[in-house]
Amino acid sequence: MGTKQKGRRFLALWLPFLSTDRRVRERPFAVPCDAPLALIEQHRGALRLSACDAAALSFGLAPGMTLADARARVPQLAVMDADPAADRHWLERIADACDRFTPLVEAEPPDGLILDMTGCLHLFDGEAGLIAAVEAAMRRWASQLRLAMATTPEGARALARFQSAPARDEAAALRRLPVAALELDAEAERGLRRAGLKTLGDLADRPSAPLAARFGSVLIDRLDRVLGRSDSRIAPRRALPALILERRFAEPIATADAAMAVIGDLAGEAAIALEERCRGGRRFVARLYRSDGHVIDLAVESGLPLRDPTRIQRLFEERVGALADPIDPGFGFDMIRLSVSQDEPLAAAQLALEGGEAKEEAVAALVDRLSARVGRKRVRRFVPRDSHLPEQASLALPAIDLHSPAAWPEPEAGEPPLRPIHLFDPPQPVEVIAGLPDGPPQRFRWRRTLHEVARAEGPERIGAEWWRRAPGDPGLTRDYYRVEDVRGRRFWLFRHGLFGDERADPRWYVHGLFA
Repeated sequence: MGTKQKGRRFLALWLPFLSTDRRVRERPFAVPCDAPLALIEQHRGALRLSACDAAALSFGLAPGMTLADARARVPQLAVMDADPAADRHWLERIADACDRFTPLVEAEPPDGLILDMTGCLHLFDGEAGLIAAVEAAMRRWASQLRLAMATTPEGARALARFQSAPARDEAAALRRLPVAALELDAEAERGLRRAGLKTLGDLADRPSAPLAARFGSVLIDRLDRVLGRSDSRIAPRRALPALILERRFAEPIATADAAMAVIGDLAGEAAIALEERCRGGRRFVARLYRSDGHVIDLAVESGLPLRDPTRIQRLFEERVGALADPIDPGFGFDMIRLSVSQDEPLAAAQLALEGGEAKEEAVAALVDRLSARVGRKRVRRFVPRDSHLPEQASLALPAIDLHSPAAWPEPEAGEPPLRPIHLFDPPQPVEVIAGLPDGPPQRFRWRRTLHEVARAEGPERIGAEWWRRAPGDPGLTRDYYRVEDVRGRRFWLFRHGLFGDERADPRWYVHGLFA
């Protein structure tokens, strides 16, 4: 027997008519108000019912029935196509609406949710206040809602789906549940009923070893979880942030400017909390909860740990300014939450006399603002990559992910750079005249212009990556030359293939330009 959980409370929501409720709420005039509704899908070569509303069930219809049989029984039946993907999206929207009650929400497709309410009940004056608030919030999403609380997620789910009538005593209510509440396979459930074990109480009174020997250890594990005899948690949709701050309003605020002012106030509170921890935020998320259940998410990121409230609010203003459509407050926001989803150590920094530290912070602030306005993937920084091929020796990564500029290899003092600043992708072909077949170029024609070579350095020989060679790739060697024409312009040319050994007539390319 496991250890019973202490102080944990989970709320299970079951929306038995989620699919049909979604269609009615998305298209309220598509179905006559007095007509039963069923959703259909193609299965085994026939159109069958996949979901029925309460009215259709009252006529004796059920999922799995063919559409022809259903029409014969209920001629006035309204039908619409099933859309499981849209149902999942609808469930995710409901989960977003439930996020106002707790940040720990798990979706149980196709029609359920589990909320971890541990430590949150005092915000609603206890379980009764929480249940009343959830029922009020769910009216716009579902025609019927069944919910229950228990010390484990499985116990709450079982009570919500299989309890015939609410009971004050949670333990007694769980023991009265039918064995179907364990949601075992049909064969195991039939075996339990034939053995005269009809309720969870019947199973709980029996020794575990004989039950496990006959029906498997899964039965004992599920029984312990439902009855709260073993520890169990949910897998929330989002990880718990490092810091959460929120404001609830008795009267919804009706303007986006007022909402941004509240975000600024919450950023100030977050700065105090982060400073006490010697931490700084890298990612901040603001969630604006409208009174009609709609949720608006705003997220900003920082390249360096940040806790300056002015800069945080400025990033959110940049993010709002970049939105395609302005924030619509609807009937107002009744709750605003600011969370720090990613944080890192941030101690007080000593500014260098020449302003080095200040310069780095200024660049980081600029990167943050540009990323918030145009998107994190559109502002990039080059970092070195371990490859001897020039075109693969660097990567362009989102600048906001890099805490500081990468360390590039420095040329020797007094020596010109070995690599050009500008590379062509792909290299551009040129016509070259060389004194010897394997010698440096003497003149070349590029873009219809003839260049006379005054100086040439090289070759720098670079072999192909034989361990990554694709089938059919000859893997030719490159001989690179740094050349300067008579007008002082410097180019980076290479001969593709060794003369005589790899190619009889190697081709030439210009790969880059020196500044």
